[in-house]
Amino acid sequence: MYKNLVETISKVVNFQNISEERKTILQPLIDFVQQKTDNKLEININFICTHNSRRSHLSQVWAQVAAYYTIPDVHCYSGGTEETALFPKVAETLTNQGFSIFKIADTNNPVYAIKYSDNALPVIGFSKKYDSPFNPVSAFAAIMTCSQADGGCPFIAGAEKRIPVTFEDPKSSDGTPEQSKVYAERSLQIATEMFYVFSEVSQ
Repeated sequence: MYKNLVETISKVVNFQNISEERKTILQPLIDFVQQKTDNKLEININFICTHNSRRSHLSQVWAQVAAYYTIPDVHCYSGGTEETALFPKVAETLTNQGFSIFKIADTNNPVYAIKYSDNALPVIGFSKKYDSPFNPVSAFAAIMTCSQADGGCPFIAGAEKRIPVTFEDPKSSDGTPEQSKVYAERSLQIATEMFYVFSEVSQ
């Protein structure tokens, strides 16, 4: 794993900043991963937000990294209720926090390879609908990372479990002097909570 990323992770594995309320929100995801682990089944998680441009990608990436440390056979995906593009500030934020990111395809909806280790498969980041053929079609947990998607998506076909784990949208800081700080903070919050989830799973 990349040195700068390891340094970032060292800052997020202190779980004292996670409130009891957030731990309660995260518990159903812990239970889903634990059940699959107990039954020696592969674990598919699809993080869903409205535009699949910010929070769902941050969640997908950090969950995959957290799982890399602890639980085998975890595959993290993301999707939206509509397709847009991965917001460039997300890629910039993750790069600053230690990931190696490069574009595979430079289009209106760019495709990124997001690497956390030279020898691990990259996370493929691009905006897509939650039911895209790129994503799993059954036996997955649908994690709703924004309240708008949670309310606007009453049914996720193929989802074994639907779990709301919503985060504040860093988009509110776009175009302000606080943008970089807000995106970094949201990324670290998501990282902390994803590492907490996987740290709670026993093998």
